[in-house]
Amino acid sequence: MYFRDLASLSLRTIASHRLRSVLTSLGIIIGIAAVVILTAVGEGIHRYVLAEFTQFGTNLIAVVPGKTSTFGLSGATISTVRPLSLDDAESLKRLENIIDVVPLVQGNARIEAGKRQRRASVFGVGAGVPEVWRIAVASGRFLPHGEQLNPRAFAVLGSKLHEELFAGESPLGKRIRIGNDRYRVIGVMEKKGQMLGFDMDDSVYIPTAKAMQLFDRGSLMEIDLLYQAGASPESISKAIKKLLITRHGREDFTIITQKQMLQTLDSVLNILTLAVGALGSISLLVGAVGILTIMLIAVSERVSEIGLLRAIGAQQSSIFYLFLGEAIALSLAGGLAGVITGVAIVQLLHFLVPALPVHLAWLYIGAAFALSLLIGLLAGVLPAMQAARLMPLEALRSE
Repeated sequence: MYFRDLASLSLRTIASHRLRSVLTSLGIIIGIAAVVILTAVGEGIHRYVLAEFTQFGTNLIAVVPGKTSTFGLSGATISTVRPLSLDDAESLKRLENIIDVVPLVQGNARIEAGKRQRRASVFGVGAGVPEVWRIAVASGRFLPHGEQLNPRAFAVLGSKLHEELFAGESPLGKRIRIGNDRYRVIGVMEKKGQMLGFDMDDSVYIPTAKAMQLFDRGSLMEIDLLYQAGASPESISKAIKKLLITRHGREDFTIITQKQMLQTLDSVLNILTLAVGALGSISLLVGAVGILTIMLIAVSERVSEIGLLRAIGAQQSSIFYLFLGEAIALSLAGGLAGVITGVAIVQLLHFLVPALPVHLAWLYIGAAFALSLLIGLLAGVLPAMQAARLMPLEALRSE
């Protein structure tokens, strides 16, 4: 029996039992669709987090106090033998290939403007924020240079805080109160959005030294450095390490390159996508059981047909491939239908819930489709072997 004859006979058998074929493939359809949807959500979250993390640029290195081997947000590690100081930041700024630095102190305080007030994030930073963090000034100007030794009470508002305190009016030159001190507003930042849960628009920027006084701190939480594009982050890290060890006498700090942070995030998010994909693949096992069960029933129902085929000269191998082909055809049809269904649902989710980050992970979709074919192959082997082993006379006698 030729291959085209086997294929034609298998497809005609499936088409003649349409309802049973659809119900048999339903487990595969649901499993593939689940994999497509879950991996699309996982990949969407993956891309969203990485995009959020890189919106401040890619040539950044952070120095945090305390020697640790883990990565975290600024301020997570505060205790140290010798704290990071403003002098450390000024020294790092003079290193080769360093464009600018941002000495950072962060906290939360009550902001007052006339009769309006609200609590917001307060960032004690230097003049390099617009360039280092890629945040543009919408109106006015940012904090001036040379404010570390004798800082003036200047403040720059985030766009949301500007709207809340001044209701769209220009705040330039007006006074606000942060904690117990009064500050003069000299600028308003453009909208930046959120970064890993932090609303950069609902914030105010003041000189680092002023923030240290406001929060009664004697040291910095973090120093962010922007280096020249094309420079090696490893060589810059070595230079930073050498300088700070010279100043501190020991390595009581941690240097985190953005490459390290992105690699760590990428590995974690890849595991997340793989985990949700594996969760959806469990449904494929249900499809495998369905195909196995239906094919075993089909063998018992078609004993006389098998006997007739054997009587007119069909080999055992032909019977084996006939039933195996039917199982593979069912899994192939279910896989294609599952992919189409899953992609359609993902596109519908993107249209109905645009805030939900979804992105089709074609690598996982292809792997799931290949798995569905493998499931059809494995689930069809046992019934095909059972059919091939039937003796022609015994099969015909059952009629």
